[in-house]
Amino acid sequence: MGGIGAERDISIQSGTSVAEALGAAGFDVLTADIRPDKLDILEDRSIDLFFPALHGEFGEDGKLQQILEDKSLVYAGSGPAASNAAFDKMAAKIVFAEAGVLTPAAVGFDYDADAASVERQLRDFAGEYVVKPVRQGSSVGVSIVRDPYDAVRTARRTAEEFGNCMIEEFIPGREVTVGILCGQPLPIIEIRTQAGFYDYHAKYVDEQTQFLFDTIAEPAPAAEIQAAALDCFNALGCRDFARADFILAGENKPCALEVNTIPGFTSHSLLPKAAAKIGLSMSDLCAKIVEAAASPVAKPPA
Repeated sequence: MGGIGAERDISIQSGTSVAEALGAAGFDVLTADIRPDKLDILEDRSIDLFFPALHGEFGEDGKLQQILEDKSLVYAGSGPAASNAAFDKMAAKIVFAEAGVLTPAAVGFDYDADAASVERQLRDFAGEYVVKPVRQGSSVGVSIVRDPYDAVRTARRTAEEFGNCMIEEFIPGREVTVGILCGQPLPIIEIRTQAGFYDYHAKYVDEQTQFLFDTIAEPAPAAEIQAAALDCFNALGCRDFARADFILAGENKPCALEVNTIPGFTSHSLLPKAAAKIGLSMSDLCAKIVEAAASPVAKPPA
């Protein structure tokens, strides 16, 4: 847990929750606040399995997973290739589209991008624009703007702070998320916020954010949303657990926004909430992940 990214504090909360849950389930647990130059814990040969609870950079981008692979260590969650593809929101969009899942149109942007050219491309989009870093999580650095000029200006500021970013077509609709556990979709959660979208504050601070189950009344649309989540998970090559986020466009048509390969495990987090809906405690959830990761059954490519 910990790490070097903008989500470091949340990672420590997640890691602490996982450690407590696994301890309650009867596992012997060691915790470590790690970073690229602080990996001594990986040399402890008494450890049977590692459970990465790092969000963002060096956690979800595949770098830690590649180190674990190189050392032939057993760990929970997706491998380096799947992690990197999911963490790069533009790359993930290509994977979603190839899997037949709808995803909002987007234009990549770096600090040296030609503003006039980008503005011309944006005029093909409808309505508002979402500016977001390509390689951040927890909605860090996300803005919603109303016209192409403001989109480019905001994107330039975002690129200066976070590196490459993207300008995505804003799709009005309900925001939902689907957890995946051991290859099976968990119940759909609809997210309703006071701020208008599920930003960092709404995720971890705002007690008025609502997380609602059973708001998709018809079985067919619910099944389509869960199937789209599985399609995204499998197309990226994820394993063990993840969470897929969608906007429901039109008549509950799921448009994929992103897949989080290491979603949160805090008191506000959605994967534990979805697991609880089917009767799994935090200890049950974490134990299932450990059991899946430790299984000798062949895993998908890393």
